[in-house]
Amino acid sequence: MTRKFKIKSGDEVIVIAGRSKGKKGKVIKLLTDKERVIVQGINTVRRHTKPSAQSAGGIVEKEASLHISNVSLMDSSTGKPTKVGYKIQENGVKVRVARKSGEVINK
Repeated sequence: MTRKFKIKSGDEVIVIAGRSKGKKGKVIKLLTDKERVIVQGINTVRRHTKPSAQSAGGIVEKEASLHISNVSLMDSSTGKPTKVGYKIQENGVKVRVARKSGEVINK
């Protein structure tokens, strides 16, 4: 069963644990069934590929996934990690809010 996460594709995040701790990047893809995220420029690995009709082959660098618990949403005003909350605005729209600053997270 897949869970719903507070981090969405396109969010700016900070890695809070592991080899890439402290690095910032943008979420490219969310793997909900495995509870993992792929962050642009973070946790890069080298993949040795065979030549095929589409590619020449060789060593390709690409991003590997991180567990979602190892990343935290970046507060746009302070640049530090923050938790995510929800708030219902006056017009009835439910929006995500940064807990530290109270700013609405635009998506």
